Amino acid sequence: MKKLLLAAALCLSVLLILVVRALGLESRQLEGVAPVAIAVDSAGAVDRLAGAIRIPTVSFEDTERVDSAAFRALHDYLAASFPRTHAALERETVAGLSLLFTWTGSEPDLEPMVLMGHLDVVPVIPGTEAQWTHPAFGGVVDGGYVWGRGTMDDKVSVMAILEAVEALVAEGFQPRRTVYLAFGHDEEVGGNEGAAAVARTLEARGAEPYAMVVDEGGAVTRGQVPGIGGAVALVGVAEKGYVNTELVVDGAGGHSSTPPEHTNIGILAAAIQRLEASPFPARLDGPGMAMFDYLAPEMPLALRVPLANRWLFGPLLERVLLGDPGSAAMIRTTTAVTIVEGGVKANVLPARARAVVNHRIRPGETTTTVLERVRDVVDDPRVQVRILGSDARDPSSVSDADGPAFAMLARTVREVLATDGVVVAPYLVVGGTDAKHFSGRSPAVFRFLPVPFEADGLSRMHGIDERVPLGGYVDAVRFFRRLLENADRL
Repeated sequence: MKKLLLAAALCLSVLLILVVRALGLESRQLEGVAPVAIAVDSAGAVDRLAGAIRIPTVSFEDTERVDSAAFRALHDYLAASFPRTHAALERETVAGLSLLFTWTGSEPDLEPMVLMGHLDVVPVIPGTEAQWTHPAFGGVVDGGYVWGRGTMDDKVSVMAILEAVEALVAEGFQPRRTVYLAFGHDEEVGGNEGAAAVARTLEARGAEPYAMVVDEGGAVTRGQVPGIGGAVALVGVAEKGYVNTELVVDGAGGHSSTPPEHTNIGILAAAIQRLEASPFPARLDGPGMAMFDYLAPEMPLALRVPLANRWLFGPLLERVLLGDPGSAAMIRTTTAVTIVEGGVKANVLPARARAVVNHRIRPGETTTTVLERVRDVVDDPRVQVRILGSDARDPSSVSDADGPAFAMLARTVREVLATDGVVVAPYLVVGGTDAKHFSGRSPAVFRFLPVPFEADGLSRMHGIDERVPLGGYVDAVRFFRRLLENADRL
């Protein structure tokens, strides 16, 4: 009986500790932030966005396929749509098709600010054209949305920024700190010409370090975070690295009537199977988990308890997060076999079999450690493993979510979207943005656009029926205007 009572007391004590720790979590949301009324020419802004969508500035890996005339047409369209901005700011073309605007501040000794977006879009998937509700480059306004390529990724940023600047210039506003608007032309294929050249250009002019850099990346979700019914604004404070590894098996070919025990394709297939069966380890730390530090205090107690007590519930949390591809990508380096080649005829043994594996690298790992691990897992001297291409990159630096720049951005979000009781949280961007070219050039490189991200948004972004809600786009215009005003107090 005594042992039973002792066990019960021990369990009660542990439960009490868990609950106390959960109740002790303090909200990280800014208090006392009131909505700010910001007038926007909504109809005009929507019409101008729709016009930009109609210009097919498509990026291709094969640069010979890029229609330079379309990009120059977009440049001209922006000049006609935002005349005050082009009169007040210096505009220059960088790397042939990218744009850099300079808005000189009244106190140019202050650290400058960079607002980013990109002019290019991905192609329409061949054969899917008829599946679009409206033509991909129609710029149709219908049903409360603007439809077409670039409405999410990423002419929406470019146009929202320029709308905000145009309105401020019209009112005679001049920023205290110099503001750069950087609009790359090849983000969808890595940004290694456009945004990279812009970063180098500004570096050569001594513009660094920057007080803040803001690019696309995070967005506003609604009803997609368990336990939080309102809006959640996810602000990217870092982005994962990127590397492709190539697996090649070379050997004798021959006739399929006398095959060896393992063909080159079989050897390659076994290597692929080992990679998929041995994923990179998950880690409950870094920016991928910082998001939960901000979300947990706003959640019901039942969800707050495990998040506040990872020392006990870590294995359970890891299992839950790994159960969904989206959350799994936040806590581990991912492995995705994207290309397999080998064989030309049914009765011929291929002399070569090849696969390409794409990895998105979590902070804390590097392209070098990824390559080493792939080789260790494959563990077959018949399989050559190497890094493919020149676009491999380590994860970005992690920006400070506890610093004044993040607080200012969070205040701006809540001023624009406060009627929704929005929760602001840091976030690890699992894809890539042009902001990677500014990594390490500022302690405050953020990736965020305050437009609603629908539950099927990821499939729409590079797939069929890309679209943006009209109200969401207008909120983005309001956000950038208020951000520019608030930056003067940073």
